[in-house]
Amino acid sequence: MDHTFLSALILLLLVLDPLGSLPVFISVLRRVEPSRRARVALRETAIAFLVLLAFMFGGKHFLEVMRLSERSLEVAGGVILLVIAMRMIFASSQGAYAGDTREPFIFPLAVPLLAGPSAMATVLLLASRAPDRMPDWIGALTVAMAVCGIVMLASERLRRLLGDSVVTAMEKLMGLVLTAIAIEMILAGLKRYFFGD
Repeated sequence: MDHTFLSALILLLLVLDPLGSLPVFISVLRRVEPSRRARVALRETAIAFLVLLAFMFGGKHFLEVMRLSERSLEVAGGVILLVIAMRMIFASSQGAYAGDTREPFIFPLAVPLLAGPSAMATVLLLASRAPDRMPDWIGALTVAMAVCGIVMLASERLRRLLGDSVVTAMEKLMGLVLTAIAIEMILAGLKRYFFGD
């Protein structure tokens, strides 16, 4: 399938899933001082953008140098997502990361939540299938990451608007969905490994 700028943007938004990640944004940013939340959200979004941009340009070569396949990336990403999903499901009402008092840096917001294996595989696919249209892919990635940043910046306001009980319910539900996505990624990677594409 040949992607346009719009279809690539929609694909990236579906993969990045900023609204679906809202419970995780709230849970992780809750332990950050209110005065620093905007700075942390912007920093994590920028890091994720740079990681995905780097993977768009050099991901295929990196996998070749490390002798890794896209299948191993898929399985590893599935395992990481599964761990995050389990923490979301079985967390206390304070949130999945409430026991951790450290300010998030790269993990878990930038990588793997935003710049996760599925997002890496998506940008790699776009770049490898139509390398002559890199400005379109960079533009689509920029807009998609801007949307993610806006949702992350507004996460506390959305929490107050929706209420803690709704956010907790969303977090548990998203944990279940993430579990299914993680298992699907692992099974797809194993299937491709044992039976080929």
